[in-house]
Amino acid sequence: MTEQDSAQQTQLIDDGKPIGIGAYISFILAVVFFSGLCYTDEWWGIFDFVVLNGDAGNLVAGVKHTADGVSTTMASFRGKGGSGAIDGFLFAVSIVPAIMFSVAMIEVFDHYGATRAAGRLLNRILKPLMGIPGTTALALIASLQSTDAGAALTRQLADQKIITEKEKKIFAAFQMAADAGIGNFLASGIALFVLVLPNGQQAMPVSLGLCLGMILIGKVLAANLMRLVVMRQH
Repeated sequence: MTEQDSAQQTQLIDDGKPIGIGAYISFILAVVFFSGLCYTDEWWGIFDFVVLNGDAGNLVAGVKHTADGVSTTMASFRGKGGSGAIDGFLFAVSIVPAIMFSVAMIEVFDHYGATRAAGRLLNRILKPLMGIPGTTALALIASLQSTDAGAALTRQLADQKIITEKEKKIFAAFQMAADAGIGNFLASGIALFVLVLPNGQQAMPVSLGLCLGMILIGKVLAANLMRLVVMRQH
């Protein structure tokens, strides 16, 4: 690799700005915040997305007279037995706060350098993990949140001959598996984790972090399958 190529790689990874300790702290906090590690009723629950997002509470859905007195059944604020556009509107109202909150927190973490810190860390593990150079770090991070941004950065890497045709195929396989998976999940699917059943329990039986992990594992597996294909072709 020439000195010019090395300079281009450094520019793509660091964007000309130093990455301080604050960026790494921001990245770690982002991982903890969205992973569900701090989901608890204790005070440290304030560092968890689901806890901070909260819920709308429960309403009385029905009252029955029994031999032991009066019993009540509870439901979420959407009530029970809804249908049609009205019920769909109420469902949309229930997920809007989660979507807005998650997008806002992503912007906050990114402002303090979390995305760039993640790129620097990925630079050290991408080659052995998937057979692609660390110069794809920013494109990889971008592809997790935006299909267009990831594709544009990948095209730039290919046009500048920083990645080979083989590496481009492997990287494309990573991107196209659950395309923009993290961004789409945090923008919409994440709302499922704040829904509660009529009995007050969380509707999703798994943690947010587990789902994010499964998305990433699937993308890495796709990249390595393509890695095997291109190895057989050469």
